Amino acid sequence: MIVTLIIVCEVGFWVLLAAGLATRYLLRMPRTRLAILLMEPLLEIVLLVVTALDLRTGADPSWKHGLAALYIGYTVGHGHRTVRWLDGHAAYRFGGGPPPEKPPRHGAARARHEGRVWLGTVVGAAVATALLQLAVLYVGDAARTGSLESWMHTSWRITAFHGLFALSYALFPKKGPKKGSQEVPEGAREDGGGRADRAEREEVTAR
Repeated sequence: MIVTLIIVCEVGFWVLLAAGLATRYLLRMPRTRLAILLMEPLLEIVLLVVTALDLRTGADPSWKHGLAALYIGYTVGHGHRTVRWLDGHAAYRFGGGPPPEKPPRHGAARARHEGRVWLGTVVGAAVATALLQLAVLYVGDAARTGSLESWMHTSWRITAFHGLFALSYALFPKKGPKKGSQEVPEGAREDGGGRADRAEREEVTAR
């Protein structure tokens, strides 16, 4: 049941987001859009309540409860960034707004961008850990909460791997194109054959 509810919450997140963007940019109803987007946190609250009730009725803590905590944490840590990204694209496509800015590709700017994304993962892991710890205290039986504690470690392992990935952009920054340099298409390169062709064209023109 919990896994099904997680899927329903994920689908509901995208449905509400699409409905909110449509009411803002297609129907020109920004207040309605705000009301729709405010319904999104209710999905996580419903999932949290159902998970707590499942544990209260005597269900053994399992990977399903851990997955629910990680899903809620991910939504808290990265949901706002997803909404902002899609809102920028919708504003450009339907609202006459400027083209959405793309993430930087090179140097320190890219490293800072990856660092900000990683901070979202840290927030998500912290939220998931807090929920899992509350579940451990709620169950109150160390013999039954091993899987919940395992999910805590899993959330921070994911955060550590993501942190190493983000750090790689600072330690090994990707260099951008050199200033003043312009990549010449292969067909326009003036090698020996290119110079011969140009000379031939000039000769034909002179005639």
